[in-house]
Amino acid sequence: MDPKTVRIIGVPLDYGADRRGVDMGPSAIRYAGLHERLRQIGHRVEDVGNVTVPVPESRHPRHERMKYIDEIVKVNRVLARTVERALGDGTFPLVLGGDHSIAMGTVAGLLRRLPRLGILWFDAHGDFNTEETTPSGNVHGMPVAAMVGLGHPKLRQNFSGRTVDPRKIVYIGVRALDPAEAVQLKKSGATIFSMHEVDRYGMRDVMARALEIVSQGTDGVHLSFDIDAVDPLYAPGSGTPWGGGLTEREAHLALELVAEADILTSLEMVEVNPILDEHNRTGRLAAELIASALGSRIV
Repeated sequence: MDPKTVRIIGVPLDYGADRRGVDMGPSAIRYAGLHERLRQIGHRVEDVGNVTVPVPESRHPRHERMKYIDEIVKVNRVLARTVERALGDGTFPLVLGGDHSIAMGTVAGLLRRLPRLGILWFDAHGDFNTEETTPSGNVHGMPVAAMVGLGHPKLRQNFSGRTVDPRKIVYIGVRALDPAEAVQLKKSGATIFSMHEVDRYGMRDVMARALEIVSQGTDGVHLSFDIDAVDPLYAPGSGTPWGGGLTEREAHLALELVAEADILTSLEMVEVNPILDEHNRTGRLAAELIASALGSRIV
């Protein structure tokens, strides 16, 4: 991978989740030595700090089917501008969450510069709920639906009519879908490599197909990695743990293969929750996975 100027953007947002803690995710990943890891690979690092997010204690969820929707939309509006500016400046946006609702801001900003975007979505969950299908009202379960043009107009307003073609979205590591969400996702045209496919075909073959799908006919490829894609045995610091996930080595192999393909134009790492972690073990893993996606190798 050629050296890049990596612009780090922190988004300490936890309005989209059901429990506190992921607002500290950006700090945990930085503390794990992210900057030095990226410099060792040969990249230049610019850290622009964090997008300002009011603490949840100062707000109240007014909409039970989409909790804190107004606050989430406002933060994502700022994030979209920040990501768009990073691309315009010729840098590589690296977004640190925060919960996965920040993907709406990241992708909205990317679409302004890369209208035909491919997305690799590593996650235990589908994040394809809408106001009608959500069992929890948590907006971190809705970003993919919003970016393909579904869901409440407020969640779609930062996209300004731009959408991602669901046929250019590839899920990896899925193992927990809500019933109505599963029906909606299956109809969407997105490719889903659940843990069944990972087990059956192996990560090498899964990634070969995934990289082919997201890179053909696209202007760029975004990697969105929810740390709960990794089994909680290796990543205990997640607010939505679900057993049977990727091993640490499977996750590293997947991102090493992404780096070999050299097609990434942006990356985000989300849902690291230091409150639930063990001595920042998950924060360190997140930093290491980012480094793997950007070219780090054992030898």
